Amino acid sequence: MPIRKRLLSSPFVAGVGVNAMDTVIRLPRFPAPDSKVESISADPMPGGQVASAMVACQCWGLRARYVGKIGDDSAGKRHIAEMKRERVNARWIIARGCRSQSSFILVDQSSGNRTVLWNRDPAIALRPKDIRRSWIRGASALLVDGHDTEAAAQAARWAREDGIPVIGDFDNRYPGVEALLECVDYPITSRHFPERLTGESDLLKSLPIIHARFKCRFTAVTVGENGVIAWDGQHFLQCPAFRVGAVDTTGAGDIFHGAFVYGLVHGWPVKEILEYSCAAAGLNCEAPGARGGIARLKKIKDLLRHGDRLKAIYSSAQLDEASRAARALHGTSS
Repeated sequence: MPIRKRLLSSPFVAGVGVNAMDTVIRLPRFPAPDSKVESISADPMPGGQVASAMVACQCWGLRARYVGKIGDDSAGKRHIAEMKRERVNARWIIARGCRSQSSFILVDQSSGNRTVLWNRDPAIALRPKDIRRSWIRGASALLVDGHDTEAAAQAARWAREDGIPVIGDFDNRYPGVEALLECVDYPITSRHFPERLTGESDLLKSLPIIHARFKCRFTAVTVGENGVIAWDGQHFLQCPAFRVGAVDTTGAGDIFHGAFVYGLVHGWPVKEILEYSCAAAGLNCEAPGARGGIARLKKIKDLLRHGDRLKAIYSSAQLDEASRAARALHGTSS
């Protein structure tokens, strides 16, 4: 897949959503109950779904703006400093006397797989009154996540009214997520979200249900080492993941979403965007932390050209059959 040259004037993209200070704890193996395991390292690193995606967009040459809420603690100060260092145009809402969101991430050194333990003071939640329309106006794309759904929906409605495409990162069925989905053009979810939303465990059935119900342009689910499965209203698309030396899978989904935003604002075909996003997400796993492995464009390009793929979930025949069934049930996309 060719990665095209950057536009002469870099597009401006906006993100509204969570941040977190992650303490990444690397372990030789996951601990069994009632056991002791000596850790390899424990390092605090900035993360968060939309925050990390915006850092990636800025690294790839876009002009990124992040809108998020933090406490007035040391973690909040580090978030501010990190965004300045990465040259992201951040708009911070500060909750006085509160701790910023934190996570403890247990990483199995043998596989790179992680388990996330997180905590957030309710006062850290973004509210509709916290955000301003001017922070989003003029963006080429808006990325939101499904945590603080009322604020995200407000931002998404403003974007829709201004003709700005909205990408959504959904990992759980938080209260109000349905109202947010009504305003999202490109929902890209975690593996289990479609079943939690629809009650249907088969991705080849749940994705078209979401697509039809919320009138999306495109609906996708990331499936870890199996890559991504997507439904465009007429056909299923599948991009297997790339084989990489995974150290820590933290942030892979965040970088996938940032890469999707990058490809979308450059006008790439959807298949090309998904390939790029899989490559960028995979490379991020080669270093610890949510943003540790954000790769340069050349490295992503090299992986796209020469990288090995992991096994696909579905055969072409299965996808063709499921596409016919979905079109018959839900009709074709406009």
